Amino acid sequence: MENTLDPVYSVPWSVPKKIAFRFFFIFFLLFIIIQNNGAFPGWDILMKYPTELLHLFIPWVGEHILHLPEKITVFTNGSGDTRYDYVIVFTIFVLSVLGTVIWTLLDRKASDYDTLYYWLTVALRFYVGLMLISYGLVKVIKLQFPYPGFYRLTQPFGEASPMGLAWTFLGFSKGYNLFMGIAELAAGLLLFRRTMTFGAVITLMTAANVMAVNYFFDVPVKILSTALVTMSAFLLARDAERLFRFFFSGEAVKLPKIEIPPQLRKKGFRIARLVLKTLVIGYAVIYGAIKVNGYSRDFGENAPKPGLYGLYTVDTFIVNRDTLPPLKTDTLQWAQLQIEREGFARIKYMNDRSAGFVTTLDTTGRSLKFMKRDSSEQYSFIYELPDTNRLRLIGTMQEDTVAIVFKRLDKSDFLLLNRGFNWVNEYPFNR
Repeated sequence: MENTLDPVYSVPWSVPKKIAFRFFFIFFLLFIIIQNNGAFPGWDILMKYPTELLHLFIPWVGEHILHLPEKITVFTNGSGDTRYDYVIVFTIFVLSVLGTVIWTLLDRKASDYDTLYYWLTVALRFYVGLMLISYGLVKVIKLQFPYPGFYRLTQPFGEASPMGLAWTFLGFSKGYNLFMGIAELAAGLLLFRRTMTFGAVITLMTAANVMAVNYFFDVPVKILSTALVTMSAFLLARDAERLFRFFFSGEAVKLPKIEIPPQLRKKGFRIARLVLKTLVIGYAVIYGAIKVNGYSRDFGENAPKPGLYGLYTVDTFIVNRDTLPPLKTDTLQWAQLQIEREGFARIKYMNDRSAGFVTTLDTTGRSLKFMKRDSSEQYSFIYELPDTNRLRLIGTMQEDTVAIVFKRLDKSDFLLLNRGFNWVNEYPFNR
């Protein structure tokens, strides 16, 4: 297959093609503007006030146009599939249909939209490309999917959510994260016209896999992943017939490169395009890698371990000098203490209930305090370390004097994490 210049600016478009383009042009641009998701540098600053207006307008649409049973009070957060987001997509769709009708009525003489098509592909290429590059970086540096923590390792399998199961599966392997990350970084091929088609093929497969995980494991990024698949398919649509002939008919075909509009071919515009593209790509890749690496050092697997890091199982639990039997019905007796992050600990009780606590550790005074965020519940202890595998807490819980002796476990004590890679397996090891 050869790359040649697309013979545009001469072939008239059919009426259905022009109508379809008008719809996709409006829909994609509105989606990119409103649902940018941090793809373009500084876009969140530019959209600060428009977003505040949307926070007023979209709930109004939900209440008065769609008559939703509940008011919209939750906006885009860690979830991109809130009712607010779905109403935004609905609003964009309606505006796109109306805009297409008005555009069609007012512009009946246009023979083609080659120039607008060029600009739309630029917007889509950079939106999809930069979005997937950012996703690729957090996989290559392994920040998106953390290694299974103590909470996951001790959680009953059936109590995991579908998303939690997916995060544990994907977070287990650094190699698989690297594989996924490289595939998503390949979206950078979209940023160059000569490699756009090849990049769109890879991006479509990569985005489709992401979309499948989001749909089938109930990950709340369904809207964005569906948009990335749709946009990748749109970029590939112009070459679909040629690719079909190449792969299934064995014909020699040429893949035309999208031609730059004549008015942008002057030297000054070429230099401006090169400088702008270099700045955007450099920012996305270099600054993105530095930022993600910093997050990894502060919050990820490379972050320093807190004092008393480990999983502690209770050997002895003494209240007011009485040693309590380990009854599964006991709602107050501790079964485990999990310390994995600085300033935070999780306590698991005998009845399998667990609760998170903010902690204050004083290594000089050997004190450890637990405080619940949503209540006045607070525990104060003096800790002792008889050896590297033992922890003893002595202090008060409410009005009781308590002494707790723990045995320390590490992640390497779990089969999931100590099994390792094996070239030879005489029998399947599926537990």
